[in-house]
Formats: sequence, C-alpha cells, structure tokens
Amino acid sequence: MSLKTNLANPNKNRTPRHRAREFALQGLYQWLINREDAGAIDAHIRNAHGFEKADAEHFDTLLHGTIRDVDLLRDDISPLIDRSLDQLSPVEHAALLIGAFELKHHIEIPYRVVINEAVELTKSFGGIDGHKYVNGVLDKLAGTLRATEIAAGR
Repeated sequence: MSLKTNLANPNKNRTPRHRAREFALQGLYQWLINREDAGAIDAHIRNAHGFEKADAEHFDTLLHGTIRDVDLLRDDISPLIDRSLDQLSPVEHAALLIGAFELKHHIEIPYRVVINEAVELTKSFGGIDGHKYVNGVLDKLAGTLRATEIAAGR
C-alpha cells in the first residue's frame, strides 16, 4: 500500500498531531526521493484528503524544520546506525528525521511519545521490521538528547 493510499483512508482514532506526523512523513518521503521544493511539497500535501484533520502548525514545524535541519539531524543519527543513510529505506529515514527533530526541538513532548509515534509511522508505512530499527536508534538518541528526562523517570 502506498503512502498516499494510507493517508487517503484516515482512521478516525488518530489525533490531529499524529495526522500531522503522517503528512510530514509523506512530505519528507517526497523530499528524500525527488528533492522537490519544500514549498511545493507543502502546498500539495495541504490539498490532500484528510489534511484538515491534521495539526497544520505541527505539520509545518516538522516538514520545514526537518528539511532545514537535515544535516544536523543526520549528524545526530549517523553514529547510531549500522549502515549509511543512503541505505535506509526512505520511510525509515523520514521517521528517524522526524523523531530526531522532535527529540531535539520539542522537549514538551515526552521522549517516549516521540519514539512511539516514529515507531507507529514506520509500522504503518514502512517495511516489516523497520519499526524495530527506528525504535532502537531513537532510543539511543533519546539517551543523549533527553538524558535528564530519562534519569528523572527512573
């Protein structure tokens, strides 16, 4: 099932913020594959079926912030993965970028929520075991970026 197909059939139980992450994943997927202009991707996605149910502000922050900070986010992720970034599936790559961006820039979102959301995105749109990989990488990254939060939870 394609990314577009999944997004065109929205599950009524998803939160607006989760929908924003789904649409941001679709946008980052397009950007990673085609290097399309972020503004063109944004405009296309905002016209997609179901976008009105998404948190548009969070979508904007994720899509444009992740693309803007992609080199820094990749620098954070690269030491934690067992292959080069170009060997990741575009879905895993996009989910890792979104998760890294939220871990780094949205400390108001608990790290467990960030990881869970990235895992759920990968389960919905990625390969069979991609979610396990995303979970492991983001868990290691959270240990670095959110060490205080993790220590406080113990």
